[in-house]
Amino acid sequence: MERVFARSWLFVAHESQIEEPGAFVTTYMAQDSVIVARADDGAINVFLNSCPHRGNRVCFADSGKGRAFTCNYHGWAFGLDGALKKMPKMGLYKSTPGFRMEDWGLRRARVASYKGLVFATFCEEAPSLEQWLGDFRWYLDAVLDVEDGGTEFLPGGATRSVMRCNWKFPADNFVGDIYHALWTHLGGAEPTLGRHGGVIVENEGSYQVSVNGHGWEFNDSFFGNAATMGDRELLRYMRSRQEAITARLGDFRSKMWGSVASATIFPNFSFLPGYFTFRTFQPKGPTTTEIHAWTLVPKNMPDDIKDRFRRGSMRTFSPSGILEMDDGENWEHSTSANAGWVTRNQKLCYAMAPAGEVERDDLPGEVTAGQLSDANQRLFYKRWAEMMDAESWADIPTAGSDARYSEAAE
Repeated sequence: MERVFARSWLFVAHESQIEEPGAFVTTYMAQDSVIVARADDGAINVFLNSCPHRGNRVCFADSGKGRAFTCNYHGWAFGLDGALKKMPKMGLYKSTPGFRMEDWGLRRARVASYKGLVFATFCEEAPSLEQWLGDFRWYLDAVLDVEDGGTEFLPGGATRSVMRCNWKFPADNFVGDIYHALWTHLGGAEPTLGRHGGVIVENEGSYQVSVNGHGWEFNDSFFGNAATMGDRELLRYMRSRQEAITARLGDFRSKMWGSVASATIFPNFSFLPGYFTFRTFQPKGPTTTEIHAWTLVPKNMPDDIKDRFRRGSMRTFSPSGILEMDDGENWEHSTSANAGWVTRNQKLCYAMAPAGEVERDDLPGEVTAGQLSDANQRLFYKRWAEMMDAESWADIPTAGSDARYSEAAE
């Protein structure tokens, strides 16, 4: 909680969830409840959902729209910027020596966005979000910048579920483990999705890339993940968009849009291109993780196609999804089976590296040939270890951005 989550930039919302002044959502930054609110001036503010008077939870709604947040314990009221505005019997405090209203607002976090994704951190010495993401932004554009108008989370809120696993198991899985799909998902995918459900993964024409612990594994099949939702109309739509996306992002990134792929933005924000399911793995102790998941689509996508993506993602990666249930069982048993002293101290095999790093001047970050590899997972844990060992951010290395990719991302 202290060394990793309290010092990281964490995903808290998509701008589409809080488009108008007064709109807000409540979420978590690890175990800290926070409010994400749009102020009258258009700024997005993030502050602790904990009253500085006695620590009570201030807002109990998942989302809504309002002018203030009032604690139901003693009636302290806070504005959309988190500032303390008033309380009952204000004269009592005005007569209290040294008391200043401006000292007792809700604690605010630093906030920054990247193409609709809103991140926050309570660490004042953390690098900027631009530095935190680095050249990983170039890859993110393969799902965030496929057309004018940007993206949105489909309305209706998040699906939420609780798994009895350590948060690192799902983050590890999404950052680079396509290997499990060759076995884990056969039972659910093949009989249910028929000819669309076969899992085909090869190291030819595929990669793993990593920047600052963020990782993405993918191949060059334009429709790989999307095909497993078994919806022909959805695939026809994606084919109709291929030429325009290629013209916008180039041939390489256009193929990442719906390919067989998965990604994690360190430490706990993950997504699946093709299914367009985005999720956070919120740690609720060492053996419990709460999953919040949304479906992200281009704003200008036709409504009927949006609904098809909604149904497809619910069918596959939701609390009752045929593929999510497979994963959850593995993550829970990987946690419970290692509760003993001996199992906790055994070595685990992260040795897979059939191809190794490759020199690709056209691709940023640390690039490994072949998505069947443990490369991204090793780099994920390297980042975790760096943050756990470091006394301050001055001791944590951050990869610089190549101007070619930074300018393209911006």
